[in-house]
Amino acid sequence: MNNQGLGTKCVQAGYTPGNGEPRQIPIIQSTTFKYDTSEDMGKLFDLEASGYFYTRLQNPTNDHVAAKIAALEGGCAAMLTSSGQAANFFALFNICECGSHIVASSSIYGGTFNLIAVTMAKMGIEVTFVSPDSTDEELDAAFKDNTRAVFGETIANPALTVLDIEKFANAAHRHGVPLIVDNTFPTPVNCRPIEWGADIVTHSTTKYMDGHGAAVGGAIVDSGNFDWMAHADKFPGLTQPDDSYHGIIYAEKFGKEGAFITKCTSQLMRDFGCIQSPQNAFLLNLGLESLHVRMPKHVENGLAVAKFLQSQPQVVKVNYPGLETDPYHEIAKKYMPNGGCGVVSFELKGGRKAAESFMKELKLAAIETHVADARTCCLNPATSTHRQMTDEQLEAAGIPAGLIRISCGLEDKEDLIADLANTLATIQ
Repeated sequence: MNNQGLGTKCVQAGYTPGNGEPRQIPIIQSTTFKYDTSEDMGKLFDLEASGYFYTRLQNPTNDHVAAKIAALEGGCAAMLTSSGQAANFFALFNICECGSHIVASSSIYGGTFNLIAVTMAKMGIEVTFVSPDSTDEELDAAFKDNTRAVFGETIANPALTVLDIEKFANAAHRHGVPLIVDNTFPTPVNCRPIEWGADIVTHSTTKYMDGHGAAVGGAIVDSGNFDWMAHADKFPGLTQPDDSYHGIIYAEKFGKEGAFITKCTSQLMRDFGCIQSPQNAFLLNLGLESLHVRMPKHVENGLAVAKFLQSQPQVVKVNYPGLETDPYHEIAKKYMPNGGCGVVSFELKGGRKAAESFMKELKLAAIETHVADARTCCLNPATSTHRQMTDEQLEAAGIPAGLIRISCGLEDKEDLIADLANTLATIQ
């Protein structure tokens, strides 16, 4: 399967039916699984055999879809979670504990920023946020003796900054810790962070992977490249006996290729239960089958809209790495030569008032908190997700009151541009 093209993997990877078996991935909508003897089930609880006993931990439908995502990312193992937030939390908490420290890009999704800066801080895990544009020296200065992971987003939501994956991976490895990259926006169709040194890749599968706004979910992919035993003192959860599983040592029993996901499943999914439902996994797979066809269209529409907005007198600034004038254009070409995504952000003259007028006049683009599905959607953070902040606070956070985020769907680009043109004309 590794020698096949990405499009073939989108359609075929993860599940191969046997003679007379369902052609489509079956939905195993069952909470529990029957065994003939207690001994058979006991082997599962001791991690001595592979199989299923309770869907809170694992489910066959989920595992087929996770295997497809692992194949797309070039990883060795993967798991599905109930949301992208759960995926990022599990990926970090799997190797962090009270007293640990994380180095993270400051340019990440606000929900993930809050997860790390506030919620995980309550668990005794501290963080140092660094600019995605940090030099090697600035990155090195952020590390501490208790640093256990580096985190960033390939294309940040909603800032649309592009992470220098190779630079951040090298910094992480110099300090003996893995790089975790959220690859939601470009998807593995347009960027595969593992090829540039990332060790763990996460996704909000709710976005482009699902592609239809139908199913919330997340995914974690392990590259299988990070040597946990070489840094055994930093990762006791993987390199020392787990008393809750009869003293098993994950890195010894399952090796580099299996330790991370096995621990994440058998410990975190067992205890937190953030499983993706089999029905949602089934819907996700339907989206994955067309991912390689949809992403080029999203990129085409995003670039066309960005170029149009750049030429409009009502627009102060356009953020889109595909534009040659964008400060992240060159680094985007390195990691995403075929383009990144269909999300564009732009700032209107006239600030909050202009943005409010703009949002009222949209006809084709829907006002939603969502991004990255087949239908174009739009959001003004100042009047929605960040409405509790003053204009001064918004400016300080890099989210001016006149900022609009538009996620270009799969409609004809001419219609998207016409909708924007008509809307802009009303705020002249």
